[in-house]
Amino acid sequence: MKVRVDVMLKTGVLDPQGEAVRHALGSLGFGNVNAVRQGKVIELDLDTEDAAAAEAEATEMAEKLLANTVIESYAVKVLG
Repeated sequence: MKVRVDVMLKTGVLDPQGEAVRHALGSLGFGNVNAVRQGKVIELDLDTEDAAAAEAEATEMAEKLLANTVIESYAVKVLG
């Protein structure tokens, strides 16, 4: 079962990488970009056919390792 975990900094947490990308886009002529938030996407291939179990396991992984829940939020999506 494939599962995707999207991890982003929480609202209000400074995103220096996102700001650097925004600045670089402006330098390339894309001046209409007001803000950029950079995150990460983690795709997992789990050895189960049970979507609920895959989602629960990926959520546990995100809580324990994949996301720093103090400053990051995450979303788990079962892809099938």
